[in-house]
Amino acid sequence: MKKTLLAATAALALTLAVPAAQAQWVVYDPTNFSQNVLTAARSLQQINNQIQSLQNEAQMILNQGQMLVNQGKNLASLAYSPMAMLQQDIARTNALISQAQGLATQVGQLDQQFSQQYPSGYGANTSLDQTVADARTRWNNSLAALHTTLDMQAQVNASITADQGTLSQIVGSSQGAAGILQATQATNQLLALLAKQTMQSQQLRIAQDRATALEQSRALEADAQAQANRTRFMGSGVAYTPAPVQVFPQ
Repeated sequence: MKKTLLAATAALALTLAVPAAQAQWVVYDPTNFSQNVLTAARSLQQINNQIQSLQNEAQMILNQGQMLVNQGKNLASLAYSPMAMLQQDIARTNALISQAQGLATQVGQLDQQFSQQYPSGYGANTSLDQTVADARTRWNNSLAALHTTLDMQAQVNASITADQGTLSQIVGSSQGAAGILQATQATNQLLALLAKQTMQSQQLRIAQDRATALEQSRALEADAQAQANRTRFMGSGVAYTPAPVQVFPQ
């Protein structure tokens, strides 16, 4: 009886021990493993996509930074500007014209002085002193106009020498321009230099034409004055008729 009870107890213990041991074994499930691998692959793909997105954003930031750098270059101004010197040259030539001696350069004063000093003709009653004084005034006007022309020529000659250095500076600035603004400024400076030289050429031409006009007017007035003097010397112009003269009385 005891042996039978011990055998049954051992069998029951063995039966209860087998599931417990089986519960500790690792069970391989192919379906679950495939699902886990697919999930890991998808996660890895998401990570790669995020990395690519971050790289794109970083490249975009770099492009924006380069764009800002280029915009900064385009907005940068040139360090050299010849405008003050060009304006000084124009001011000096204008001063020479405004300080011209002799006949006035303003229209209102010029008309009045010209009608007085360059009359259309001289009457027979005009005194010799008056004609001589007028002739000397006109001669002084021509001399002053020639003097002004020579001053203008000297000023333009000095400006040409200075313009050579200015042109070198502008060309150097244009070649080293870092952006659109600097290139535009260099172009404007070249145009300003050309405009200044054109204005000076016009001013010199005005001075030369003024001297020529005054000299021609003086020559015409000299002819009119000579004609008046000849008329005064010849009298009324009536031909002389000889008549017998009795020197000794009969």
